[in-house]
Amino acid sequence: MLQSMLQEAGRAGALLTIDLRALRANYRYLQGRLGKAACGAAVKADAYGLGAIPVSKALVDEGCRHLFVAQLEEAISLRAHIPHDVAIYVMHGSPVGYEAEFIEYGCTPVLNSLDQITAWRKLAQERQENLPAVIQIDTGMARMGLSQAELITWLNDFSITDGIDVRYAMSHLACAEDQLDPMNQMQLKGFQNLLAQLRQHYPGLKASFSNSSGIFLGTDFHFDLARPGAALYGVAPVAGQASPMHSVVQLQGRIIQTREIPMGASVGYSKTWRATQPSKIATVSVGYADGWLRSLSNCGVAHIAGVEVPMVGNVSMDTITLNVSHVDPQLLYPGALVDLICPNNTVDQVAKRAGTIGYEILTSLGPRYQRHYIDA
Repeated sequence: MLQSMLQEAGRAGALLTIDLRALRANYRYLQGRLGKAACGAAVKADAYGLGAIPVSKALVDEGCRHLFVAQLEEAISLRAHIPHDVAIYVMHGSPVGYEAEFIEYGCTPVLNSLDQITAWRKLAQERQENLPAVIQIDTGMARMGLSQAELITWLNDFSITDGIDVRYAMSHLACAEDQLDPMNQMQLKGFQNLLAQLRQHYPGLKASFSNSSGIFLGTDFHFDLARPGAALYGVAPVAGQASPMHSVVQLQGRIIQTREIPMGASVGYSKTWRATQPSKIATVSVGYADGWLRSLSNCGVAHIAGVEVPMVGNVSMDTITLNVSHVDPQLLYPGALVDLICPNNTVDQVAKRAGTIGYEILTSLGPRYQRHYIDA
């Protein structure tokens, strides 16, 4: 098996290393900030591209008992690998007509509309048992959750949740990474007021509000259960501040070949870069088909033995090109690895150069990478 893994790694055009030790440390840090509130984990989108099964197993080992995915199919794929005392919440709720599969696979829906509530209550009545659910309330994102009109309907007629064991009331912050944005306090006050009304009918109702960045807004935002995602995977949780999170991923691409070009020669599609002096160019086996975004053309960087080298020319489907003129030639052999995401070029730094956010960089990481997990 080890020989096979080594062969696969050698054949791969790029290696993606996921440090589960760093993931565990990030989880412990976030749980420590939450105090008595529980720390769940968002493992949707294949744990932000890092592998939902190994990531979830590591988090469960650290004591996580609440996992959040977006879609039912994600929950079904994950459930076989996770103990049944660990809750898996599906944030999009049930696809129409598939409510019974939540029972079959031991998953809990997040109900986002009166239609979803009605369908879940109907199943509960058919089964003659109370069925667990989370109910999401929109406090300003205008994306998912009960609208103001639907919320008023619920507050005026609590019988619409008869047969539903409402485990949590939930909402989602829109601007938590910007700690000074007034919308944070606006959403908090709105959520607190709604909870006060709901708890008159559901005494002791628990609440979930904070995402990764929300944890850093203070204890008022913590409630009973937080749902960090990006911070677990090393993305900075607070805009403009040094990140306290450990880096979880390292991405390395392989050099395919190098060539000398004269002054004035162009590199790549559309001739977007020309050499101002004789230069050495290395072609690396990573491209936009692997999630290395085309917006990194002529502005991304890589590192070779700690030396920063610029990406030149447009990102292609399968390759990028680097100006390695100032790198020791002995390091530039075919098959040599160059660092694309590393401590010198973090996910957030890559995202800034690409004009996006760390979330997109992580979730774009492609299937052609040979993935390697490090754990204790």
